[in-house]
Amino acid sequence: MRNFWMLENVNLFKILCPHKFKDYKDCHVLDLYKKNDYIYFSEDASTKIYLIEKGKVKIGYYTMDGEERIKCILSKGELFGEKAILGEVKRNEFAQSIDHKTSICPIGVGVLHDLMKENQSFTLKIYKFINFRIEKLERRLEVLLFKDAKDRVLDFLNELADEYGVCCPETGNTIIKHPYTQKNIASLIGTSRPTLNIIMNDLKNKDLLSYDRGHITLFPLFLT
Repeated sequence: MRNFWMLENVNLFKILCPHKFKDYKDCHVLDLYKKNDYIYFSEDASTKIYLIEKGKVKIGYYTMDGEERIKCILSKGELFGEKAILGEVKRNEFAQSIDHKTSICPIGVGVLHDLMKENQSFTLKIYKFINFRIEKLERRLEVLLFKDAKDRVLDFLNELADEYGVCCPETGNTIIKHPYTQKNIASLIGTSRPTLNIIMNDLKNKDLLSYDRGHITLFPLFLT
């Protein structure tokens, strides 16, 4: 039940990729990245937005102490670098491929602005997406400021269930196949990996969930 930014499943690549618009077919160039390749760095010029055709991309920044902080991990059909649409001059984050084969369609800001001028429905989709992204980051900041580590883990698991979960009618379990490592999750919720492990193992021992790499199963007791 993947409902990323509207009340329906949306693959932004299918909606926005320039090959949909005959006047912009020349802009339809796919860039290929390997695992750990950077798409852009902090301080790079903001001249493009990016659509993920295949693979996964990590968005984050580095603290003054050189520690990595992750904002989100995005996958097929999703968009990033969107602040360029709003007039951002330089990036304040990095974007990095975390898949062995990541394929991305870059779109120049000028091209996107032309498409937005020509199509009000298209423009509305863009602004709804940006609004959703802002609201999601605001919710995450609120959680970091006002909730303890266990509650942050529980909120994150519920968010994963909303975005990646599939309900199994026979058992009532929610099965989540997600793109995050333990290190990613700990960074996103502002805790350490040992603390995350303690909380996850406690939930597992209470028969609320089970988990292994890339998969989490939430049992009915967790969802009540």
